Amino acid sequence: MATLIRTLADHSDDINYCAFSSSCLATCSLDKTVRLYSLSDFSELPYSPLRGHAYAVHCCCFSPSGHTLASCSTDGSTMVWDTRDGRRLAVLPQPSGSPVRVCCFSPESTYLVSGAADGSVVLWNAQSLKLYRSGNVKDGSLVACAFSPNGNFFVTGSSCGDLTIWDDKMKCLYNEKAHDLGVTCCDISSLPISDGEHESRYLMASCGQDSQIKLWLISFADFLGAELKYKCTLSGHSAPVLACAFSYDGQMLYNSSISLLIKLFFNATFHTFVFISRYVTTCAFAPCVLLLATGSMDKTVNIWQFDRKQPYSGNIIQNESKMAVENWSEEDVLAWLHVQGLTDLVGIFKMNNIDGKELLNLTKESLMNELKIESLGLRSKVLRKIEELRMKMESAPVAIPDEFLCPITRELMKEPVIAADGYSYEKEALENWLSSKRRSSPMTNLPLPSLLLTPNRSLKTAISRWLESQPK
Repeated sequence: MATLIRTLADHSDDINYCAFSSSCLATCSLDKTVRLYSLSDFSELPYSPLRGHAYAVHCCCFSPSGHTLASCSTDGSTMVWDTRDGRRLAVLPQPSGSPVRVCCFSPESTYLVSGAADGSVVLWNAQSLKLYRSGNVKDGSLVACAFSPNGNFFVTGSSCGDLTIWDDKMKCLYNEKAHDLGVTCCDISSLPISDGEHESRYLMASCGQDSQIKLWLISFADFLGAELKYKCTLSGHSAPVLACAFSYDGQMLYNSSISLLIKLFFNATFHTFVFISRYVTTCAFAPCVLLLATGSMDKTVNIWQFDRKQPYSGNIIQNESKMAVENWSEEDVLAWLHVQGLTDLVGIFKMNNIDGKELLNLTKESLMNELKIESLGLRSKVLRKIEELRMKMESAPVAIPDEFLCPITRELMKEPVIAADGYSYEKEALENWLSSKRRSSPMTNLPLPSLLLTPNRSLKTAISRWLESQPK
């Protein structure tokens, strides 16, 4: 059973990544900060938040000792911090200046990998914090990375859908087209499946924009290189899957989708255990204990605790939003009935194919005449629970349309301008971007043919009208 034990709501924008050490939890956000919390009581550490990045922080990771933390950003840098006092130890600029999307320490703290939007991969010496080797994926942005347990190999995932295996000399050993619409995340289980004299095999998971979670057998051989073998595809999601992670013992695989539900793969079956108000973007299991952190576009981080003594069968639903409820499937409605103590009605709702939209439209008359629920007490309870859903929907904060947010700052634009790449940005943010000697597009990383900025008056008008329509 998964139990929600804490919600952290200190960030002011979407959560991009979560990471655990043996004593801390780190979270990073579009709000340009990294925050650290003690695992003893989840209180924020005195020197948190860590500030230094000029733009959104996309990823953060602890060294195996937990004494250092790396974070990477749209500003084209990876920063290394001392987790004991919050000091910034180094700023590692991506040689190409491209936005850095992912960073990862090797298990032995020998290397730190940073991967960027232009497909560049840099291997840094984690002790000297100097560049060791660099390379490039064939195509697309680099968005995911995972090290082999022995640290001699690592896997990267790209937005064009490739999984690539590299050795510690930055030699490309293997490449596989894994997800048609792009990889979003990958993780390697820490426990070997079988060992040979020169080879170890591990289970690897990858997920992507194609709504699939795939399992692979990945083989690392010191002399023969590496190989990736497809094992199976896990069904259960109907929308892009944004995050996946193995538990420390390799027995559970967590994944989440923009269909607003989180699924846990345990003992060969999926178990839905939570719905949230906006998309889950990241997840991380703690080392040595069964704690899971999930970060979301609702600016919060949820901490979950697992009890292996209980079966993974219950469903916990919280923070229902209008978008989530209206898009519930019939299966989601049945899960909601279980949680609300209305298990006796599961058969009736299933037989009548009640989905989220129909649930919200149920009335006293339809419950009695169409669903044939004879008990007045049951009808009253259903209507009361539906009314609670509607009240939560009305009180939920209105999400800002994505097209009104600056791609650089992820803040509501006040003076939108159109750049030569065809995208609209907040004028000040783009001018700051260009003033740092960049002549590339923040969105495509391609050279800008012109630095001319054209006011986007129609977008500014649309934003003004949207603001006027919001309740005061």
